[in-house]
Amino acid sequence: MKKHFTFLFLLFVAISFAQIQKVEPAFWWHGMKNPDLQILVYGKDISKYQVELSDNIKVKDLTKTENPNYVFITINTDEVQKPSFKINFKNGKKTVDSYTYELKNRKPGSAERNSFSSKDVMYLIMPDRFANGDPSNDSQPNLTEKVNRSLPSGRHGGDLRGIINNLDYLQNLGVTALWLTPANEDNEKNTSYHGYAQTDLYKIDGRYGTNEEYVELSRKLQQRGMMLVQDYVTNHWGISHWLIQDLPTKDWIHQFKDGEGKFGFKRSNYRTTSQFDTNVSEIDKQEALNGWFDTTMPDLNQSNPLVLKYLTQNAIWWIEYAELGGLRVDTYPYNDKVAMTKWAKAITDEYPKFNIVGEAWMYNPAHISYWQKDSKIGAIDGYNSNLPSVMDFTLFTDLPNALKEEESWDKGMIKIYNSFGNDFLYPDISNILVFFENHDTERFNEIFKGDVRYYKMAISLIATVRGIPQIYYGSEIGMRGDKNKGGDADIRRDFPGGWKGDSQNAFNPKTQTLEQKEFHDYTQKLLNWRKGKEVVHTGKTKHYMPKEKVYVYFRYNDNDKVMVIINNNEKDQTFNLDRFAESLNGVSKGKDVISGKEFSISPQNKITVSGKSSLILELQK
Repeated sequence: MKKHFTFLFLLFVAISFAQIQKVEPAFWWHGMKNPDLQILVYGKDISKYQVELSDNIKVKDLTKTENPNYVFITINTDEVQKPSFKINFKNGKKTVDSYTYELKNRKPGSAERNSFSSKDVMYLIMPDRFANGDPSNDSQPNLTEKVNRSLPSGRHGGDLRGIINNLDYLQNLGVTALWLTPANEDNEKNTSYHGYAQTDLYKIDGRYGTNEEYVELSRKLQQRGMMLVQDYVTNHWGISHWLIQDLPTKDWIHQFKDGEGKFGFKRSNYRTTSQFDTNVSEIDKQEALNGWFDTTMPDLNQSNPLVLKYLTQNAIWWIEYAELGGLRVDTYPYNDKVAMTKWAKAITDEYPKFNIVGEAWMYNPAHISYWQKDSKIGAIDGYNSNLPSVMDFTLFTDLPNALKEEESWDKGMIKIYNSFGNDFLYPDISNILVFFENHDTERFNEIFKGDVRYYKMAISLIATVRGIPQIYYGSEIGMRGDKNKGGDADIRRDFPGGWKGDSQNAFNPKTQTLEQKEFHDYTQKLLNWRKGKEVVHTGKTKHYMPKEKVYVYFRYNDNDKVMVIINNNEKDQTFNLDRFAESLNGVSKGKDVISGKEFSISPQNKITVSGKSSLILELQK
């Protein structure tokens, strides 16, 4: 009886005094440009205790909310001279719990790190669908959804180790930056593989691996002259996120009085033009920005200073911890735009060379350019996003249509020409992401039924126009998938050879099919050529109005010149070069970067280009 009583007493003491359950961020660094650090401490009724820091460190600000389980402690890290200090929670003179907080030393040169630019080629990977390098982590006891590769929308087991194991393949292909869809924990009940309903922003999903493996991937990329780009989500979290399940404040997320369920769910109307529409009604604007992206994705309220600080520090923590080379931000126009201006500025103030590309999925170039830093369009209403880069959804939309439509006044190849005619809208035209597909869109090779000729024309274009080319995993081997029939899962198929027992391995050029090899070899040659071509990275563009389904443009600087010809005819096309005289001044020959074939190039000559093909010529005197 006495033993039983003693056990119950000790259990009561443990429950009463083991207050701290979470501290975020768990550690930080000395020497940040902004020395202010906000530390979230979570535990049952934690706010009823007094906070005292060791070593006479001052609490700059202490915020308690309507939820007694939270305390937000702000300190000035410049005032902390030691590598660690204690956060003590006291009941009178008695310390009931404490946490040892570490301030690490930054890696030399961290603040001046380089980031992705027009010199790079970005390769987009869905980790769950690329390669399974460690089958032992496929399912986790503490994570709800288990691996089921037979279920198209289920977890398939791809992981960080699978990516690490295939870095030779990626480097040889010619890509220099890896964009992974979110790898943080997504512990939703189903369809969690995409990662956009995150449930822990400081932890890599256990089915992908560990935080340490994420850092390992980043460092191994750096050793190869490559970099890791994190997919960051500021607009929403997963409904199972621990902070959502026990909200620090009611307005941490957007809740509607006439909404559904526990949190007042109402779906967004997705009309993000409301961000700058001078005629917009307030109700439409609020439903666009505050409405949820989906039923399991509560919409975050970035205008709440605690939320904004949490998101800002979390992004900086990953940049510093994982030595990131950039961020891609999901659903950018759905956020509070004033708050996001502060978010982007805080990051780029800390890392002046750091690049962040925002997904502004709009089709009008004026609407897209609004979101780029120093935009002339944004300046009309006094807005500056501080967001360095945006995605060229106009080109994404126009490119497949241009290649499949019959020519007319406003259809066919003229769409590409007109797309580039809007370049004046962008304050930094070299710093926009150009692509023809991603993880949310129809597979390009599906649109053209696996016809490699169309792929070659498309990859030739995005690899040689202004901006940062981005390709989607598997395109380079001809992967297909029908979104209209199979949904998102069908455009996110497993990369062949990424799983033990796969019938065929496309990672090894020796075991690629003839069809895969044609896609792959063309991509590899083109992207590796592009690496050393400054004229393509930063040169000017001069293009010529398409005639008879042929589009011609030049990339040039003071030292170099490249001519690109895209022939969308079924038949070979022969034409005079005199029309391009202003761009061919002083040129006598051109060398095809793919075949090595040389052409006599001058305004007096003709050239023949094969049907449904591209010709990329390095021009010489």
